[in-house]
Amino acid sequence: MDGRSGERPLLVVDDDRKLCGLIRDYLGPLGWNVDMRHAGPEGLEAARDGGYDAVILDVMMPGMDGFEVLRELRKVSNVPVLMLTAMGEEADRIVGLEMGADDYLPKTFSSRELLARLRAVTRRVSAEPAASEEVLEAGGLSLNEATHVVTLEGEALELTALEFAILAALMKAGGRVKSREALLEDVSDRRFDVFDRSIDVHVSQLRRKLGDDARKPRYIVTVRGLGYKLGGGEES
Repeated sequence: MDGRSGERPLLVVDDDRKLCGLIRDYLGPLGWNVDMRHAGPEGLEAARDGGYDAVILDVMMPGMDGFEVLRELRKVSNVPVLMLTAMGEEADRIVGLEMGADDYLPKTFSSRELLARLRAVTRRVSAEPAASEEVLEAGGLSLNEATHVVTLEGEALELTALEFAILAALMKAGGRVKSREALLEDVSDRRFDVFDRSIDVHVSQLRRKLGDDARKPRYIVTVRGLGYKLGGGEES
């Protein structure tokens, strides 16, 4: 990675060289140092080396597609990942979110939307720590906002930036129900369509990492027709 002082390092993995160049030309003057890879294996190797503030990852690439890259990357890194889908297909979005992507964009995106989404996913992990550490606890679950560490019964959990933000929002609610719309507003800087159910996918992944059974949840309880709330960690 060829970093320059004062610039934020960004990796773009896409076999469309023209699009990569357009992204670089647009984001470069805005303070991003854009590194490009045009095949899955090379992109994965660069992302694994670390040092990037975010990764923009295309779904459709020959040989090793974006889903495979993301699957392998999530084994070693929680770097924010913004996925590009050819036509904004819902199936691609759901698969990407389930595998740990932080957000998605159809390839018909505008440059302003790209910048807004990129800023949103990186802001969730790069915010300055609070002057005093706030540690939230529920049962055997502990979340430290300053260090961005979550532990369950003393064991650290590997959460994506968005999963961390969702969990923090639920823990701060103190057992009160949070609607999907309220959660989306808490964890994102963009307006979501009220029919966008992507929050459910992230909650499902968060439950899996917490070892929660949706039918008898200890931590994340579904309140039918309303949204979600945090349980006390007791067995149901």
